[in-house]
Amino acid sequence: MDGGTGPARRVRLTGEERRRQIIEAAATLFSRKGFRGTTTREIAEAVGVSEAMLFKHFVTKEELYAAIIETKSHARRVMDPALAAAEREDDAEVLRTLAREMIGRTRTDPTLMRLTFFSALEGHALSDIMFRSRVQQLDDFLSGYFAKRVAAGAFRPVDPLQAAWNFIGMVAYHVQRFELFKQKPPEHLTTERAIEEMVQLFLNGVRRA
Repeated sequence: MDGGTGPARRVRLTGEERRRQIIEAAATLFSRKGFRGTTTREIAEAVGVSEAMLFKHFVTKEELYAAIIETKSHARRVMDPALAAAEREDDAEVLRTLAREMIGRTRTDPTLMRLTFFSALEGHALSDIMFRSRVQQLDDFLSGYFAKRVAAGAFRPVDPLQAAWNFIGMVAYHVQRFELFKQKPPEHLTTERAIEEMVQLFLNGVRRA
């Protein structure tokens, strides 16, 4: 008598599990080939389902793309760890925390950065949603904090929004250079040292003497 367990039984996924599986597979393909360069057939094949099954969950590619944005682009997750430091008015820790979160999250899931670029370059109709959910919230948080520090006399009378763009731009360039272009940093320039250099350079420029 056969004591084995027989052929492995295929695990049936719930509708929500299948939906998440489709979103992850599509995000990977979109980040490699762009929205226009990716077909629904390729997405279905990557998941191991038929196109008919794919369309049961997402009627169009646009709907699927919107779901990816909703799932991945919550800037609030990046800002939350900095809120306590902002309440203490600990300028260095606010910037340090934001930089760590931006760099760490991109390393963990680089697809969102690539999706952001593709949506802008392709002129995708949903690129504005991507911008508002991914970029605008961070701009608003940091410029709002800088405005309060200017009003308190701690910072020079800089334009808060331009100052926010300047700091975010430093971190974004760091991320693009090492995560997008895969350039290897010098051995002495660890991530923590790079963050500290960016924070101190920025604060030296905006703080009152």
